[in-house]
Amino acid sequence: MRIGDGPSQPLGSLIHGGKRHDTARNKTVPLVFVHSRAQNHTFSRRTVRFLTGHHLHTGSKRKRLATKAVAAIGAGALGLSLAACGNASDGGGNAGANGDPTLTFMLDWTPNTNHVGLYVAQQLGYFKDAGVNVKILPTAQAGAETSVENGVADIGFSKLTDLANADAHGAHLKLVFDLTQKPIARWCALKSRTDIKTPKDLAGKTFVTFGSAEQSASVRQMIRGAGGSGDFKTATAGTNTFRTLTSGKGDFAGFYANWEEVESQLDGPALNCFAADQWGVPGNPDQLGFAVKDSWAADPKNAANLRKFIKSARRGYDYALAHPDQAADILVDQTKSSRLDPKLARASMEKIVRERYWTDGDPTSLPGTVNVAEGQQYLDFQYDAGTYTDSHHRKLAKAPQASELSTNAYVTGKA
Repeated sequence: MRIGDGPSQPLGSLIHGGKRHDTARNKTVPLVFVHSRAQNHTFSRRTVRFLTGHHLHTGSKRKRLATKAVAAIGAGALGLSLAACGNASDGGGNAGANGDPTLTFMLDWTPNTNHVGLYVAQQLGYFKDAGVNVKILPTAQAGAETSVENGVADIGFSKLTDLANADAHGAHLKLVFDLTQKPIARWCALKSRTDIKTPKDLAGKTFVTFGSAEQSASVRQMIRGAGGSGDFKTATAGTNTFRTLTSGKGDFAGFYANWEEVESQLDGPALNCFAADQWGVPGNPDQLGFAVKDSWAADPKNAANLRKFIKSARRGYDYALAHPDQAADILVDQTKSSRLDPKLARASMEKIVRERYWTDGDPTSLPGTVNVAEGQQYLDFQYDAGTYTDSHHRKLAKAPQASELSTNAYVTGKA
């Protein structure tokens, strides 16, 4: 998974397709998607954002050419997705063989433990018990946000800050369920780098990135929060971020605590990681969950089906909290084409339970609600840093509003 645009999230997260074998590590790695060594698409929605300067003020001819090139690829890919998936905007109007409505859910990345509750609910019959059929779709090259906005999927996995960017560019999306209650993004250097002990030591070092303004703002604030200048250099990420660091072409990069950090603990190389919220970045940047289009959810039939879906998914995630190993095994078994490492899936779930990334208070039950106050703190921070712009790359008149980008009504049953 990759940081800064989302675990929303892989032209990930979020994935099948181009890959190569890394002989140095004896692993199959993706051709373009950087932060995961899992099998995935050659391009991702977030890669498009990085390459096109979606979070940047594009000022160079090179960036403009990249924007046009990747946009053309994305447009073609979306066309193929529309042709393959059909239009899902009727949101359950298509009944399954059992007569129950069918909802389509698009992942943001290759399947991983962020999605485990969905696969558990599918396998254990929770969706069926609630009277809905759910079709889980691999992420499209256009991305979950674009796919939901255009009716390719009814629901998609995304995060609050990605919806802020999408809506600033004309989308009408809303987060209706928040999985991650605590920040899980980490900024890491190789543990062998004894010269990097705190984020202050990242000053003047080389950040391995695709150029996300959101990432840069967070890193800059962390360095300053630790007493440094806030200045750093950047290097374009290669086909594998771990390898870029070990080759000496970069000094630090972004990862996720519940996946890549676990992966490094299992297989190496060892990392020394810093959490942004502990070094001056306000709020929770990682409110990951389910997004829908406003107009789709406005239909009473869709709203009723969405409530059933969310209730069943919460059952799946609660099962995963109570039975992490069994849930990890279900994830691996139900996503065979992704070739997930069973050991990694189990270790990831164990860390999620231990660190309580999904819970707030009761460690056995998933709240699923968006913390609007923490979300707004982060959105305000990124707005002040100049991250959010409209489709013409102009700064927005005001910061995106978490209260407008999210609702807890479907979780609490008040919708």
